[in-house]
Amino acid sequence: MDFILILQMIIAATVAAFIYTIIGAAPGADETATIAPITLVLVLSGLEPAIILSFFISAIIACKLIDSVPVSIAGIPAGVMSTPMVEHAMVLKKHGLTDTSIRKIASGAIIGNIISIPVSLFLAQALIPFARVIEKYGDPVFFIGAILLALMSKKKLIALFSILPFALLIQGLRYMYWGTGAVAEDANVFISFFLGITIGPVILTLFELLNKERRDSFKRHDKNTIYMKRTKRNKKFPNPFKILTKKEIKYSVISSLIGSVTFILSPVGLTTFFGELFSSRIKDPVEKASLAVCTMEALAQSTYISGALIPLIALGIPLSPVAIGPGNPLFNAPPVFTLENNMHHLLTTSDFILATLIGAVIASTFTFYIAVKYSEEICAFVFKRIPHEALLGLFFSLVLLLAFIDGGLINTIGVILIGIVSGLFYRLGVNYGVLFMTLYSAPWIMKILSDL
Repeated sequence: MDFILILQMIIAATVAAFIYTIIGAAPGADETATIAPITLVLVLSGLEPAIILSFFISAIIACKLIDSVPVSIAGIPAGVMSTPMVEHAMVLKKHGLTDTSIRKIASGAIIGNIISIPVSLFLAQALIPFARVIEKYGDPVFFIGAILLALMSKKKLIALFSILPFALLIQGLRYMYWGTGAVAEDANVFISFFLGITIGPVILTLFELLNKERRDSFKRHDKNTIYMKRTKRNKKFPNPFKILTKKEIKYSVISSLIGSVTFILSPVGLTTFFGELFSSRIKDPVEKASLAVCTMEALAQSTYISGALIPLIALGIPLSPVAIGPGNPLFNAPPVFTLENNMHHLLTTSDFILATLIGAVIASTFTFYIAVKYSEEICAFVFKRIPHEALLGLFFSLVLLLAFIDGGLINTIGVILIGIVSGLFYRLGVNYGVLFMTLYSAPWIMKILSDL
């Protein structure tokens, strides 16, 4: 790997850290909806895979690390993964410890990064001998994964019964495209379907606005008034190991190890379960909340890192919620990446290690420093200057553009249909993991059903 390429990786990681430090602080900035489309654009632009990987690792670390700011200051989750921390962060805020909450969450994220990267690289190497066997049964594994994620969700029956109808919709649209000649028979529309699922709740809400009765039933709100407590500013570079207590470091390390090993399971479910488990025996509300937020963030970071790296290095197919979600363009972005030719096949082990370290070090250093030292300014800027609707509008327009490129106007309408259906399923309690797993296994499911 030459110096120019390494320099480009550093620049890409720096740009990602800067952009997602801002985007990640915005309310509702879901990781999949904000990271996957930009990563996809970079892949389709023809950039070197190592540069894209550095960008992606930096983006997910920065986006997850900065969520300590809106959660701690305003009690508003930046994305789905930060939702479990809101209640505990508000306990700390109630006791006048907003600055403590930010530092604890950000420090937990650093612990998660430090532990998960070497563990993920080790596990990936250990799984490589079994990669071909897993790839051979990839389609049924995706189907089984959809069932397992459905059984782990709160709305189990709805999630289970959504799998077959949604698979029929996905594959039915593909056969319609092939039959009408909108898409060549040797082409497989995937990326725009994936993005349609990602932004499904937004598409459903936009369609609801066309219904006057429904529109009139929506609550109207005045401008939000958000109170932010002044925090003490530390002139020195913050040390996460001094911010956390020994007990908090211990449980953050344990959480990170658990998150790294259980990369195939739902990150949100794991974060909620183990965060509450580790803090359940503590009576003091401040101590309990502090332990909960740092362990939750450590586990969230580790599941994101391991969920992206292990399938990417060991398998080449996205067998985790993170890989299927924000990391999907790294695996499957035709015509540049396919399941038979992606980063798994193009990068060496040393490439993976270097790209991951560059992205992780830059994002961890930059975003951790910014989050701890300039949290108030960032939060005030985002809440005042960056409307949530503007971000959603940007990504929605990008989805429509890519849908048109994939299959013309007919596919644009098809993606809107998928968005409406997936948005409805999501509102009924079917999580993204089930829908994404179904998207991957749809051809296999329809083949099995047609043979019955």
